[in-house]
Amino acid sequence: MNKKYFRKLSDLGDIETKAVLKEMALAHRALGELKGLALTIPNQNILISTLALQEAKASSEIENIVTTQDDLYQSNYPSKNFISTQAKEVHNYARALEVGHKLVIDSGLLTNNTIIETQKTIEENSAGFRTQTGTSLVNNLTGEVIFTPPQEATEVIRLMTELEKFINDNELSNYDDLIKMALIHHRFETIHPFYDGNGRTGRIINVLYLVKQGILNTPILYLSRYINQNKANYYRLLQEVRQTSNWEPWLIFMMKALDNTAQNTSEVIRELVILMAEYKKIIKEKLPKIYSHELINNLFKHPYTKIEFLVEELGVHRNSATKYLEQLIDVGLLEKHKRGKENYYLNKKLFFLLSN
Repeated sequence: MNKKYFRKLSDLGDIETKAVLKEMALAHRALGELKGLALTIPNQNILISTLALQEAKASSEIENIVTTQDDLYQSNYPSKNFISTQAKEVHNYARALEVGHKLVIDSGLLTNNTIIETQKTIEENSAGFRTQTGTSLVNNLTGEVIFTPPQEATEVIRLMTELEKFINDNELSNYDDLIKMALIHHRFETIHPFYDGNGRTGRIINVLYLVKQGILNTPILYLSRYINQNKANYYRLLQEVRQTSNWEPWLIFMMKALDNTAQNTSEVIRELVILMAEYKKIIKEKLPKIYSHELINNLFKHPYTKIEFLVEELGVHRNSATKYLEQLIDVGLLEKHKRGKENYYLNKKLFFLLSN
């Protein structure tokens, strides 16, 4: 193993250059605005539910797992009802984010056990950290080996234990939290501790770390879309640090990713607040007998809702749930779609907001 790849993260020297600090300040400002804006949504689960699936979709696309918005939203994790294998993998990712978030909130830590549970949920296996040699990162087009991560199980465990300490011990370095997030992500991807799911797990670690450090209250910032849009540059910079130990371009890339994503997410939340207010107004005026906070929450947790969702979340009889949905169609807030024997009720405006 080439030890230059694994110099202690707390001992990298003065990597917070002037150019890095400039981008970092912009990222902090955008994240602060996002944190405040998120609090304007009374039910934070709406944001987590709606945005997590979009992150899951984008993160999975980086690994060439591609699904449509329709298949994604017409699938349902709790009932294990998935339209396609790809939709199932995306829902597994969203569930892994939920699992990791709960563990971080409950413990105040982001441990290796949390990371293992996250990857386990993504991949639906209990393999844990790699124990066999033979893993390498290969260019899919040329077959060329780009990078060989540590091979021995003892070395993987040692490096992950060292990383776990860096993640949780704030006294180990004076680096800004956003810089630490970028370092943690790079180190995790370089250790490549699992047989599968390293990329998706690493991207979940990013947002879990921001929540752990209090930069965000809820896991609503997802970098995968930005990474997917700049995938070639992302992989190039990961490898460039390994070869040159020059951190500046990588850190600038990650700060730009944070800034760009936070701004975009803030815009989505602003539009979501406006849309929720519009739906509340229409329902209160035209359908006052069925209005409730629970109904609004349901319509904005699921771009596609179902009779069963209303029965469970509103505590109403199936016949009542059916009538509610038909009334919402009549006033133009939902559209009915049929797939097989199932009826789905589409919040079209929310669907397009999230898709775009």
